[in-house]
Amino acid sequence: MKKINFSDRYRLTQAVLEGRKTMTRRIITCPREFKGKWVAGFYVYKRMSDNAIINWPCMYDDNESAFDEGEILPKYKIGEVVAIAQRYSEIGIDPFPFCEAGWNNKMFVRSDLMPHHIRITDVRVERLQDISDEDCLKEGVVQKCDADGTPRYRVPWEKHTWAYATDSAKDAYHFLIDKVYGKATWESNPYVFVYEFELVD
Repeated sequence: MKKINFSDRYRLTQAVLEGRKTMTRRIITCPREFKGKWVAGFYVYKRMSDNAIINWPCMYDDNESAFDEGEILPKYKIGEVVAIAQRYSEIGIDPFPFCEAGWNNKMFVRSDLMPHHIRITDVRVERLQDISDEDCLKEGVVQKCDADGTPRYRVPWEKHTWAYATDSAKDAYHFLIDKVYGKATWESNPYVFVYEFELVD
């Protein structure tokens, strides 16, 4: 079974477990080589899938010729159940003899020891900035009114505080994605795999 990581600094794992976060975007990357040839990059083309036209990435060589079978496949497939990575210290598991590094770093935990899982319900490809206001909320942005009743969009921070507040859902997500992936991620507007999911347990 595969596992998936969410940022704890911005309380995204908690948002998944509470059912508030039901979507995640992961930047599409390609390998340096494919079938022994150098990969120059990828383009996104349109193809039919289940009677619908969808975007899909395909790698090309230094002559800008597409590779046969050069599609970039998503890490997670529709219907797949994926373990939510959590530190062993959070879930009360003795790391010995598994991996002591997993006590404080969930990158090293075993997926079969994780107590919570999600099921992938949809996968699509789009530009990062094409996100809708509705999807910003599915990504973990919180809509919460100020004391005077004015609606504000907020990015959670550690220990029940807020890292950022704004009048725009997209502006809040812009702040969040740059914190998770690095400065200027939003401005670069990369292609992403959009995974929708439901909490299993």
